[in-house]
Amino acid sequence: MSRDHRTRDNWALLHAISQARTKGVPVAVVFNLVDKFLDAKARHFGFMLRGLQVVEQNLKAVGIPFFIFRGKAEDTVPSFIERCNASLLVMDYSSLRIGRQWRKAVCQKVDSVVEVMEVDAHNVVPIWCASDKLEYGARTIRTKIQRQLSEFLTEYPILESSGKAWDSEPPPCIQWDSLIADVLREGAEVPEVSWCEPGEDAALEALMGKATGFVNIRIKNYENRNDPSKPTGLSGLSPYLHYGHISAQRCALEARKVRKMHPKAVDTFLEELIVRGGLAENFCHYQPNYDNLNGAWSWARESLMIHATDKREVLYTYEELENAKTHDTLWNAAQLEMVYYGKMHGYMRMYWAKKILEWTTGPEEALATAIYLNDKYELDGRDPNGYVGCMWSICGIHDQGWKERPVFGKIRYMNLAGCKRKFNVDGYIMNVNQMVAKTKKRLRDGTASSSTAKPVLTTNRR
Repeated sequence: MSRDHRTRDNWALLHAISQARTKGVPVAVVFNLVDKFLDAKARHFGFMLRGLQVVEQNLKAVGIPFFIFRGKAEDTVPSFIERCNASLLVMDYSSLRIGRQWRKAVCQKVDSVVEVMEVDAHNVVPIWCASDKLEYGARTIRTKIQRQLSEFLTEYPILESSGKAWDSEPPPCIQWDSLIADVLREGAEVPEVSWCEPGEDAALEALMGKATGFVNIRIKNYENRNDPSKPTGLSGLSPYLHYGHISAQRCALEARKVRKMHPKAVDTFLEELIVRGGLAENFCHYQPNYDNLNGAWSWARESLMIHATDKREVLYTYEELENAKTHDTLWNAAQLEMVYYGKMHGYMRMYWAKKILEWTTGPEEALATAIYLNDKYELDGRDPNGYVGCMWSICGIHDQGWKERPVFGKIRYMNLAGCKRKFNVDGYIMNVNQMVAKTKKRLRDGTASSSTAKPVLTTNRR
């Protein structure tokens, strides 16, 4: 278990259990904890480990042991396979480079001794079924995905035990409190947030809860998702989807149940969840340069390089950007929302990234800065959606060429005046300022736990 941290609605786990029943053997779940993962900090490791703690409890209820190992997966997993004489290894799918490297390294050590399977438990239509090539945009992948939904968008079977008790080495007692304390201390410069409770149980409540659940209460507001001044228009599910605390398939199944009441909102949500999400996965799966300028289409890359030396009206250092010290109060609010809340509004991320292109020395620096800040502070950073969001904003991925202008070249342009025409800019800034003020007040009053400690803005980049 590496990407999809849940027991419910998990095709990888269900497949492992099915195979175990067929073979007449028990099944165990293993998670390998690394010391560093891209630019993840306490905010991310804390959320992840608290979610895995729920996984352990829910697995225990069906008699499946859960192991956590620390170190390199290429060492810990093969060693465990040998000790318990495993007959099958089932691995999560991830489109990111680092996940592929981990899986490849493990396979190189175990291929000769155990059968290995990879299951895409993250996407509704498995990535290799959705398309066999890099897609140009949503219009080119939409039909391919939609015509396969009847096959893949089905109800999950109920989770059961493998039918045979685990009889190999027992899982050690996991000292969750000390383990979480370690990662919080090591990544303290970006502390946890308090608005989003981690774990698959909380994720299901956020989706289906009777009081505030997205499907039952808030989905009618989803038509306002592109208005940053109306935060209730968002689903709030992206952290849960990123860590695999809930499946996109479950979200889609539950949303379809209320389509008669809110057809436009539900259709829009399914488009974002299945088609746009699948498009982001497709890009990272088939484009090895998904996080650098070489991954841009040739028209965009050429245009950006032609205008790379254009004079900028203003240049900001990385430190000024990280600390939200620009002349643009709207941009500053977006940066502060990400730093303190751990989640920037999706529409604002487009404006935010495009301004970084406008205020830095060239497209390479702009893209690297946007990805670094996104991955460092966004609770759902280090995700295909995040990489594609930055690449769309700065490199025109899944977009078209527009009227040529200085600095941007043919990349779509956004400015403050355009934002003012689309939404209540002052209202958005006010909402962010109130959120930041409340966080600081909790700190002054001494009521904030470690999960709401003030972020420490540093200059430690890579």
